[in-house]
Amino acid sequence: MDKYRRTRILYILQADFEYFISLLVAGSFLAAVTAQLGISDSLTGVISAIISLGQAFQLLSISIRKNIKRKVVLFSAMNQLVFMCLYVIPLTGLPPGWKTALFIGAVTLAYFLYNIVHPKKIDWFMSMVEDGNRGRYTSVKEMVSLLTGMVFSYVMGSMSDYYRSIGQIRKSFAICAGVIFVLTVLHTLTMVLAAEKEEREGVSSGTGRGGRFGIIRDRNVLRVTAVLVIWHAANYVAVPFYGSYQIKELGFGLKYVSILGILYSSVRILFSFVWGAYADRRSFARMMRACMAVAAVGCLINVFTVPENGKLFFTTYYVCYAIAMAGIGNAAMNVVFDYVDASKRADALAVTQVVAGICGFATTLLASPLVTYVQDNGNMFLGMHVYAQQILSLLSCVLYLLAIGLITAMFCRRPGKG
Repeated sequence: MDKYRRTRILYILQADFEYFISLLVAGSFLAAVTAQLGISDSLTGVISAIISLGQAFQLLSISIRKNIKRKVVLFSAMNQLVFMCLYVIPLTGLPPGWKTALFIGAVTLAYFLYNIVHPKKIDWFMSMVEDGNRGRYTSVKEMVSLLTGMVFSYVMGSMSDYYRSIGQIRKSFAICAGVIFVLTVLHTLTMVLAAEKEEREGVSSGTGRGGRFGIIRDRNVLRVTAVLVIWHAANYVAVPFYGSYQIKELGFGLKYVSILGILYSSVRILFSFVWGAYADRRSFARMMRACMAVAAVGCLINVFTVPENGKLFFTTYYVCYAIAMAGIGNAAMNVVFDYVDASKRADALAVTQVVAGICGFATTLLASPLVTYVQDNGNMFLGMHVYAQQILSLLSCVLYLLAIGLITAMFCRRPGKG
C-alpha cells in the first residue's frame, strides 16, 4: 500500500484552497478594494510591483533547514490571515491615509510570509510524487484548481456584483473576509494531516561544498536559471501591455475579455494533462521547448494583430498562449527536480524563481519607455505606422526562440533526462 497516497490527495486540495484565496486577492477583486480605499491607479501599480517582486523573499527560504513542515504550516496560515485583513481594513473606522498605509503594509507582509516558505512547501509535497509520474500529477493538480477556480470566481464575482449594485459593497468585503478565513482553516488542515518523509528533515539545506549559498555556483542551477530568465523576459516584455491593448487599440468590450478568460482556462485544462504525459515520456526540458515554440508562434501572430483583425488574431494568439502556459508553468518547477540534486532542490527553486522574477519585472520596466515613445509619436516607429504592442510581440517572439536554443543546447543534447 502506498503510504503517501493520502498526502498526494491532500496536496491537490491544498493547492486548490490556496488558489481560491489567490483569486480573491488579485485582479478585479483586489481592484474593488483599492477603489473603495481611494487608492490611485499609479499607487495600485506600485502595489502590483510589490506583488511581482515578492519572489525575491524566496531567497530567505535558504536559511530554513529544520522543522520544515511546522514552519511551512505556520507561515502559510499567517500569510492567509493577513490576506483576510485586506478585506477587513476598508471596514475599519480609521482615517483614509491610515487605511492605505495598512493595506500596502499588509500586502507586503502577506507576500513576504508566502514566499519565504514557498520553495520548502513545494519540495516537501513534490517529494511524495514518483519521478516518472510528476508530469501527470502536476497536470491533474492544475486542472482541479482551474476547473474549481472558474466556478469559485464566478460565484464570488456574482456575489460582489450583487452587493455593489445595491450599494452595499462593504457587505461583500465582509463575506470575502469570512470566506478567506474558512479557506485558511481548510488549507491549514490539509498540511497538518499531510505526511512528511523522515529523511526530508533538513535535507534541503544547500550546505556542503561552497557553504549554504554554494547553490548559486551549481552548474545545473545556473543552466535552469538562464532558461527561466529568458522565458520571464519573453513573457514580461509584452504580456503586461496586452490588457490595455485589448481595451483601447483593439476595442474589445469587457464581456469579450471575460469570454477570452474562460477560453484561456478551458484550453489550459485541455492541454495540461497532454503536456504532463508528454513530459513523463520525453522529459520536462523537451516539453518546455515545445511549449515555448507554441508561445513563439502566438507572439508572431500578434505582430500582425491590428484593430481590423483583432478578434481573430488576438484570440488565436491567446489560444496559443494558453496551450504554452499549460506546460511551461509546471516545467519551470519540474526541470529543477530533473537536473538538481534532491538535497538542493528547495534552495534551487528559490534561487531560480527570485532571479527570473526580478529579471521579468525589470524587462517590463525597460519596455515601458518604448511603449510611451511609440504612443506619443502617433503610433509611428522607424517611419512605419505600428502599435507598440506589435513591436513588443516581435521582441517576445525573438526571446522565445532564444530560450528554445538554450534549452536545446543545455538540456536536450545532453545525456540523461533531456
